[in-house]
Amino acid sequence: MSLTLSDVKRIANLAQLDMDEAHAEIALGELNGIFALAEQMRAIDTTGVAPLSQPLAAVRDLPLRLRDDVVTEENRREDYQAPAPKAQDGLYLVPKVIE
Repeated sequence: MSLTLSDVKRIANLAQLDMDEAHAEIALGELNGIFALAEQMRAIDTTGVAPLSQPLAAVRDLPLRLRDDVVTEENRREDYQAPAPKAQDGLYLVPKVIE
């Protein structure tokens, strides 16, 4: 699929863009390049290739550099809430601002 200059001008008009002739020609070349890349990708045979849940799923036996989800700090909620004007059940109480 390729666009023509009139297609680009029509798209610019629909997008309410003020595009002169020089910019329309540049956009035409860039958009046709994108469509050519999409056609190349579409031509690749992907039968038998399972979709990936994430890019690293394609690499087997790769240790992920994620730390274990463990608590490393002690619970100091009461210490942090002690200077608050009002706190109840671990929540900060504030004046009502919306009626």
